[in-house]
Amino acid sequence: QQGEVAKLLLAGETDAAKEAARKYQRMFGEQHFYLELADHGLEVERRLNTRLVKLSQETGIPLIATNNVHYIHREDHQQHDILLAIKEGKTIGEENRFRYETDQYYLKSAEEMAALFAFAPQALANTIAVANRCKLELTFGAHILPEFPLAEGQASTQYLRELCEKGCLERYGEITPEVQARLDHELAIITGTGFTDYFLIVWDFMRYAHENGIPTGPGRGSAAGSLVAYVLKITNVDPLRFQLLFERFLNPERVTMPDIDIDFSVERRDEVIHYVASKYGHDRVAQIITFGTMAARAAVRDVGRALGLSLGIVDRVAKMIPQSPGMTFERAMQINPDIGKLCAENKQAAQLIETARGVEGLPRHASTHAAGVVISREPLTNYVPLQTGNEGLALTQYPMEILEEVGLLKMDFLGLRNLTIIQETLRHLQEQGISLDLDKLPTDDEKTFRMLSRGETTGIFQLESSGMRNVLRDLKPGNLDDIIAVLALYRPGPMEIIPQYIAAKHGQSKVQYAHPVLEPILQETHGFMIYQEQIMQISSTLAGFSLGEADILRRAVGKKKRELLAEQREKFVVGCVRQGYGEELGNQVYDLIVRFADYGFNKAHSVAYAVIAYQMAYLKATYPLAFMAALLSLSIGSQTRIAEYTEEARRLQLTVLGPDVNKSLAYFTVEQDAIRFGLAAVKNVGYGAIESIVKERKGRPYRDVFDFCARVDARLVNRRVVESLTLCGALDSLPGHRSQLLLLLDEAVGKANSKRIERDANQLNLFAGEEDAAPLPEPVEYPEVPPLSHTQQLKEERDLIGVYISGHPLDQFAHVASRPEVAVISSLGDVPRDKTVKVFGMITEARRIQTKKGDPMAFITLEDKTAPVELVVFPQVYAKYAPLLEREQIVVAEARVDHQDDMVKLLASRFWDAQTLPQPKAETVLFVKISAEQEHDSTLQRLSRLFVEKKGTIPVILFYEGKRQTIRLPEANWVDVDKSFLEQAREIVGPDSVIRKEMPINWGG
Repeated sequence: QQGEVAKLLLAGETDAAKEAARKYQRMFGEQHFYLELADHGLEVERRLNTRLVKLSQETGIPLIATNNVHYIHREDHQQHDILLAIKEGKTIGEENRFRYETDQYYLKSAEEMAALFAFAPQALANTIAVANRCKLELTFGAHILPEFPLAEGQASTQYLRELCEKGCLERYGEITPEVQARLDHELAIITGTGFTDYFLIVWDFMRYAHENGIPTGPGRGSAAGSLVAYVLKITNVDPLRFQLLFERFLNPERVTMPDIDIDFSVERRDEVIHYVASKYGHDRVAQIITFGTMAARAAVRDVGRALGLSLGIVDRVAKMIPQSPGMTFERAMQINPDIGKLCAENKQAAQLIETARGVEGLPRHASTHAAGVVISREPLTNYVPLQTGNEGLALTQYPMEILEEVGLLKMDFLGLRNLTIIQETLRHLQEQGISLDLDKLPTDDEKTFRMLSRGETTGIFQLESSGMRNVLRDLKPGNLDDIIAVLALYRPGPMEIIPQYIAAKHGQSKVQYAHPVLEPILQETHGFMIYQEQIMQISSTLAGFSLGEADILRRAVGKKKRELLAEQREKFVVGCVRQGYGEELGNQVYDLIVRFADYGFNKAHSVAYAVIAYQMAYLKATYPLAFMAALLSLSIGSQTRIAEYTEEARRLQLTVLGPDVNKSLAYFTVEQDAIRFGLAAVKNVGYGAIESIVKERKGRPYRDVFDFCARVDARLVNRRVVESLTLCGALDSLPGHRSQLLLLLDEAVGKANSKRIERDANQLNLFAGEEDAAPLPEPVEYPEVPPLSHTQQLKEERDLIGVYISGHPLDQFAHVASRPEVAVISSLGDVPRDKTVKVFGMITEARRIQTKKGDPMAFITLEDKTAPVELVVFPQVYAKYAPLLEREQIVVAEARVDHQDDMVKLLASRFWDAQTLPQPKAETVLFVKISAEQEHDSTLQRLSRLFVEKKGTIPVILFYEGKRQTIRLPEANWVDVDKSFLEQAREIVGPDSVIRKEMPINWGG
């Protein structure tokens, strides 16, 4: 209907239509031009078809029959219409929206097409004829690798070898027989598999990154097992030192495209991508599209909006679907049977679920893959459709999986924030005259490992979670190998063997090997098979497999397919027998391999990431000031992280100074022995405003609020910006307190604007001569008003920069926080599930909801000086304590600990108002610690006799160290504590195991 010929025919201009048709026939040729018939049930199409048949008869131009296909089946029409409404943000009932008028835009059968076009059978024959003329053949599995540009006559294989040999000398000082053998082995595989140019391409853009000071990671994934990658400085992990295997990366017996993923600093990653595009051509380099699909919850909300259903029913159905990654309607209905019940009772809910299921999993929007870049030998349009992407780069319309099937080279250029933190730390140190080479850091630094053993890993890559901290405290790492192992173990699955691993490391359990030949392979992991490379080494050593065969076995046992497992078992056992180890041992070790296959982790990846973790830990332990300043700078934009890291800096006894217009830069800086807040961390203050503030003060500092407003660019540093700076304390170094400055703001900003207008008007005065001289200060009269209240001042600081600077609302409640039974919130990750604790803090968030029965309950966030935690307050508790559960209330809560996905939640049972909490009374209590060994000997009998002999009025609390259990003895067992008692008790359990303490009592309420 939209073509020139069709439009002319519908307008009744037959002669013009005939002339246009003949023009196109001459243009395209008689064999390639047809008149299209289509019938989607529209009257206008049927009218047009009649005229097209007549035109064909008069001109001899052949007819062809088609049908637009927008969905596969006729019944998909409604889902398609829903998607069109979602796309436009409208409801299906709205008149003024794009829609297809019929349900005929589906893939029709041959019979349906024959019935529709019975009046023009030749048109259908022509459709088949054209289809048969289309001879496109798609090749899958081939590798369309780009060629690295070289000088004429230069071979890529020889050039790669030259680069590697030069790199070997730089890395090792000399090429030893071991290095030479490994290099020759890898180069033979690389050349044999045709990936020489691939390595040269990666070497080239990594060389560009190094030469331009762009931070890169030490490696990622199995590529860190390559010596070639190491000597080319693609990776920074020595595979010989860490016993890493090249075949885990590139297996000559199962050739797949190599996959070298590279970490760059987040801020400078794009520079490398643009370098690659300029080198190989913007027509051959593109970023990769990714499709966001309709998840179950989102589908319900989108479809509900499109159907025009009430927000109440849509919200109710959406909230019944669990919030878990990958959640589907099918799983949701299994987990929550109430969804099915609601659908049976409510027709709207049933319609909503049924329609949403129809669009579940379909693409909703397109975006750019976070890391993927594709590089082609020829223009990409030869292989893949493109669209305009970001910053002058093309974007593929095929997602990553299809690109790989086509055979195009895909690389991941990842942005890693931690590399920027390291770089920023080094920059701070450079400013202090300290030059540090990361490659020369000692890997056995005692201070670093003591810090890790205490679990003080806030801000450390891969080691921050509370669960990981617990593992580190128990493990007590003493070298880099321990960090490598813990990164491999701290995952679902292998987590369950962590306690056994720790016991073996500390000599608390005996390490046993199925055969002495396994000891050199498993010794580093105390007898446990935790690396995939160990499975490969065992297969090679015991069964005589090549490392390529060993990698195939590793993949097979990981897939857990019965036929593959049986096939590989037979091959493994036969190999063991041939090597002289026997069938019984072969089966025994194969069973171990299958058992540990789920646990096996890529050691090369673990090593590379352990290097980053150790570097960060070393910097934090050795240069905490520079490290924390860098960490805070990289947290700008997240007040939660800024609050957490500020508290960590204070725990490290570092001074954190507030923002100051005369001293702060955009980011956090090191100022003598303190960290100065960056202005970019202040809400409402943009980078343009900061640039103006910093640039203008270079000549001289700001004298007062009028001088400040007069000198900065008022278009960037407007009233709102100055108010935010005032309220957070950034103008505290100027005369006047915050209340006075707030009252003067309008006058100061007004005068500054007037002077700017005056300056603009006098621009032609070329002989003023006094522009650079500081004007004489005008006396400022500060209004007589009281300062902001301490509470208000703290609230404004918290709102604007995420932390309290001039104090803390909890400072006046030190007597509550210091009670021994009050737990510090940041330590709750160490508390066992279901243990009851008391926590103290300020309520910063309070969200009330209703249960299905209509009873009110709440989720509140309680925050002390160390961290926030969420408390769930069920209806019975909420009914009793609702008045206390408001924002900014300071309370003590009693609650049961729950752990979910490495997060701590508390289930509240009781609350106290900290404001009215009475000063605690104290009682003297005797603590007696019983070690695990003492639980099973005569110690308890001896203590019991002593307690009977020294019966008195002082309560006794026994702490069983082995069980981690505390018991308060009944009054009948209380004692009289005198010098004689203490001497006898300490003789029984040890001098440090009997302590007399004053304990607060009486919580009231």
